[in-house]
Amino acid sequence: MSDVNGTEERLAEAAVEQAEATPDERIGMLEEALAAKEQEARENWDRFLRERADLENFRKRASREKEELLNYGVKSLVEEVLPVVDNLERALDHANEDGLPALVEGVRMTHTLLMSALKKFGVSVVEGGSGTPFDPAFHQAMSQVPTGDYPANAIVQEFQKGYLLKDRLVRPAMVSVACAPK
Repeated sequence: MSDVNGTEERLAEAAVEQAEATPDERIGMLEEALAAKEQEARENWDRFLRERADLENFRKRASREKEELLNYGVKSLVEEVLPVVDNLERALDHANEDGLPALVEGVRMTHTLLMSALKKFGVSVVEGGSGTPFDPAFHQAMSQVPTGDYPANAIVQEFQKGYLLKDRLVRPAMVSVACAPK
């Protein structure tokens, strides 16, 4: 409010000065006032453009963060569920069909349901089977095995499966890698 009052006071003072001034002096004062107002208008326009750009950047950032949350918000849940998947797979690997076939079938069905639920959220298994080329972006080498059965830098054995959430690595596959025999 004080800025408006200050502007009114200056206009009143300028009007008094103009009444006492010659026409050339009045034109000079008007030109000075016009130049000051043009400068103020440029500054306001520049401030407006900066604020507009800041607002647009905020909108884009908020949109990216929202998309990121929608795509990868379940990552921590997936990380907690993967050990359960590993244990179900270990149980199936060591199950004895002779003893309790119903129990083995129940574990197999539970594993299948869990994997299909994870797949719905974009979780996929990293390829890490025997003979697959080693990729440090997706595999973690636990050991090197001198062998002639596989080419160098090929996966010999997978100890633990790796998983992707959409296009991001959640957990690398733990593998042993072939190297040339000595």
